[in-house]
Amino acid sequence: MAPKKAKRRAGGGEGSSNVFSMFEQSQIQEYKEAFTIIDQNRDGIISKDDLRDVLASMGQLNVKNEELEAMIKEASGPINFTVFLTMFGEKLKGADPEDVILAAFKVLDPEGTGTIKKSFLEELLTTQCDRFSQEEIKNLFTAFPPDVAGNVDYKNICYVITHGEEKEE
Repeated sequence: MAPKKAKRRAGGGEGSSNVFSMFEQSQIQEYKEAFTIIDQNRDGIISKDDLRDVLASMGQLNVKNEELEAMIKEASGPINFTVFLTMFGEKLKGADPEDVILAAFKVLDPEGTGTIKKSFLEELLTTQCDRFSQEEIKNLFTAFPPDVAGNVDYKNICYVITHGEEKEE
């Protein structure tokens, strides 16, 4: 096996040589800023200690070692910026196209309102397939709060899943 430094300099390893072409320059800059924030000790590699420190700075003080190790193990090796960007690219590439996700929600919205009842969505997400935990449900409705009638805008959820940020309205 080639030394990691030589491999990185020669093109970044398997699957990462064109990772920069997957994103617009402004997105790469945003990911670089995020990487810099997470890389608390500024050594160019995100470590378990870096994750612990950045999570603590956001109020997550009692993160278990196993959870941190699981996060680190999502990468194929040390998490430098190229690996970090590749991981985001793989996550985004794994999402279905927006029209496919919208079509799935539309099955649950026979009137075509663009919304779904919070209680119905919560029931589906906690009882079917890959069940959401209560914390995941809380995070979902914090990110996408229902309106006063208890409806959730699923078009916005679809947009964020496929584009990574909320629409400017």
